[in-house]
Amino acid sequence: MVDGDSATCAIDAIDRTDAIDATGASHVASDTKEEGLGARSTPEQARAAFRTGLVRPTCGIARGYAQANLMILPKDQAFDFLLFAQRNPKPCPLLEVMEPGVVAPATAPGADIRTDVPLYRVWKHGELVAEVPDIRDYWRSDLVTFVIGCSFTFEFPLMEAGVPVRHIAAGRNVPMYDTSIACRPAGAFHSTMVVSMRGIPSTQVADACRISGYYPSVHGAPVCVGDPAAIGIDDIMHPDYGDTPVFETGDVPVFWACGVTPQAAVMASKPEFAITHAPGHMLITSKRDMEYMV
Repeated sequence: MVDGDSATCAIDAIDRTDAIDATGASHVASDTKEEGLGARSTPEQARAAFRTGLVRPTCGIARGYAQANLMILPKDQAFDFLLFAQRNPKPCPLLEVMEPGVVAPATAPGADIRTDVPLYRVWKHGELVAEVPDIRDYWRSDLVTFVIGCSFTFEFPLMEAGVPVRHIAAGRNVPMYDTSIACRPAGAFHSTMVVSMRGIPSTQVADACRISGYYPSVHGAPVCVGDPAAIGIDDIMHPDYGDTPVFETGDVPVFWACGVTPQAAVMASKPEFAITHAPGHMLITSKRDMEYMV
């Protein structure tokens, strides 16, 4: 296991002989051709579709552009979360922090943070009270939005290098899991880390680690390679968020820090009010992925 503050990739796990041979149950997301959204869509086209009510995961949309998680909190709780994010940059890499009440993100000019994400979650005292495609009815002038990097950003670079991203090929959302990796607490906020998982051919795990490591602002290199139990995951075929994973013969599970961690922090810390994206339903920014490459 790699701790939450480390970007080290466990390359030695590549040679494991117990690679998983399994396939996930059939679960096909909305058809991208029917929706007209895909790799060639622009961020503006995608956000316009979401603004008019389209709901679907955003993996595989707008090749070359960064995607982002959202955490929205009242101003009086925002500093504690800012400190939490700074102390936990792997799961919470900040791309932008907006002023209270502002709805136009600098990372997505022309966007409205209240309408341009396909699906939002509304929380009260740590309990999920609504999942909606538009949060204008919940908006308040004291709300501060945190725009947080997302690993969907480096999925296209992986595919361009010949590394398969199986949930995209299968038309599914990425699987995500709660773990035993402790985040560093800050003020009112504490939680364990959430991770996303991709089954990677054993011969290409080093490439996946290297390529994703070029993008530290969108979670960077994996936090664990190989044994799910090493990070507290009991059943890899039953994720806590997203869809059932897809594995092919010879695949090794590779785990990246995930921007659903703030939602775990909401459930653990129980702030009075919060809004997040729904897992896998991201803000597609107008920032090129190359801008976050080191």
